[in-house]
Amino acid sequence: MDPQNTNTNTEAAKMWLNHAKTLRLHTGNLVNRNRLKKKCPSSPSEELQDCIQATLSDWFSTTKPPSKDFPDTLDCSITQETDAITPEEREELKVSAKLFLCESTQSSIREAVELACQTLAVSQLDSVIIAPPGPLEGDSQTLAHLQPAWEELEALVRSQKIAAIGTSDLDKDLLEQLYNWAQVRPSSNQVNLASCCVMPPDLTAFAKEFDIQLLTHNDPKELMSAATFQEAVQEGTQDLNITDWRLEWVLRYSIIVKSRGIIKAKGYLVSAMKASP
Repeated sequence: MDPQNTNTNTEAAKMWLNHAKTLRLHTGNLVNRNRLKKKCPSSPSEELQDCIQATLSDWFSTTKPPSKDFPDTLDCSITQETDAITPEEREELKVSAKLFLCESTQSSIREAVELACQTLAVSQLDSVIIAPPGPLEGDSQTLAHLQPAWEELEALVRSQKIAAIGTSDLDKDLLEQLYNWAQVRPSSNQVNLASCCVMPPDLTAFAKEFDIQLLTHNDPKELMSAATFQEAVQEGTQDLNITDWRLEWVLRYSIIVKSRGIIKAKGYLVSAMKASP
């Protein structure tokens, strides 16, 4: 790599990030990204870190800074790596997402869902599973902790932005509480098999009785720590100091061909915000 170009790109990245208040990043379709296909991440956290680093690196190396006005929101995406869905193929595809909230902000849910619809060129996501931020250390998750996020998801179902909504890591008692309280009931609940080798019988019985699909996952409780996010951005922007940026949410999506059960596309949308001085 030309050292002069590297220095120029670093300076451009520094100017962009100094002016921006929000960072939005789209990894593009990971099924097609050769740069990432050669690597086999050991965990979802490592995959996301690789994606952020590679996307920022590619974007800053190929995008020229504006001549005068820098945007408040920095949208980093590799256009040629994005597979928008055409109207003709929409019926054949299932678009699913899992939304990891790093902060308890209801507006983030709507922002993430609307950005996903816009990015993938669809009017509605078929399903969204919510993973809200965990309770404070020493506290246990409660219905009150889940309600604000669930109410926002319900509003998105009513406005037809989402067809079905689901939960993650709820035991039988909490799932039952949510089911009885909710206006739009959960259609699925993900269970982490790392902490539970066998589905709990009471959870299985409740899910079967009320037609709730039980799914498995291997996501950690915290998908990405603040330190890991900052490390990924530093690597992608040639070692800039970005300690004043914090991760807001991560949306991981997959597009599956219904008739064949194969993944056509998958990727991440990421939002971060600069901390107020």
